[in-house]
Amino acid sequence: MNKHLPIRAALLSLVLFACFIGIWHYATLPSDNVVVSAADAEYAALMGQGAGKAEGFPTPSAVGRTFVHFLSDPFYDNGPNDKGIGIQIAYSLMRVGAGFFLATLVALPLGFIIGMSPLMTRALNPFIQVLKPISPLAWMPLALYVLKDSDVSGIFVIFICSMWPMLLNTAFGVASVRRDWINVARTLEVGPMRKAFQVILPAAAPTILTGMRISMGIAWIVIVAAEMLVGGTGVGYFVWNEWNNLALPNVIFAITMIGLVGMLLDFAFGVLQKMVTYRD
Repeated sequence: MNKHLPIRAALLSLVLFACFIGIWHYATLPSDNVVVSAADAEYAALMGQGAGKAEGFPTPSAVGRTFVHFLSDPFYDNGPNDKGIGIQIAYSLMRVGAGFFLATLVALPLGFIIGMSPLMTRALNPFIQVLKPISPLAWMPLALYVLKDSDVSGIFVIFICSMWPMLLNTAFGVASVRRDWINVARTLEVGPMRKAFQVILPAAAPTILTGMRISMGIAWIVIVAAEMLVGGTGVGYFVWNEWNNLALPNVIFAITMIGLVGMLLDFAFGVLQKMVTYRD
């Protein structure tokens, strides 16, 4: 019975998706009673592409045509404010990758130190507890003032939001390594570096990867909001720009792409996590 569980789950997902599309279709059927205010009509006319908003929420078929339009040429470049979704996602991934990499360089060694030393845990805990709850976007004004570059400021925000889950999970994973294994290494007179890389790191790796997976999820969420603030390029800016154009089908398309890319990133870290997880 369990052998067919994936097939049954896939069929159920298709049925639920079909129901969602059906409800969406009937909810967005054109109505003769729709009255567009003069202000909305004038604003839509001024913005050029605003006819869709004046006619109400876009239909599934309109969004489907948008998918075909953007995915047929995802890397076109017609200037600063008109780039394909592939280019916009690449800019966002570049910022996320840079901030995430810098956070890894800081959080993993620091988490190791905190996990290994009760003294450092007590000394750094007040700073961590104060800095951890601060919204990453709250750093944006300070970053823009100090760094004076919107791209670098976006990377800094990703660095901040990625660091805490990685640091805390690394510290927890290192502190949770079984004392028996450390005592055996001490009995065998294993050096500190060899003990760190051959005993502690393999044992703490699943917890560390969990922290990195959480950090990547948060970073992908934050980059969209950050790019809405700083503008320029990126999928967040694409969403904000299309909203300013009142092009709701484009906004829905971009939101869907954000979700799909986030799912793929999470899937990649899930595979890595399984690779370093072992059973006693």
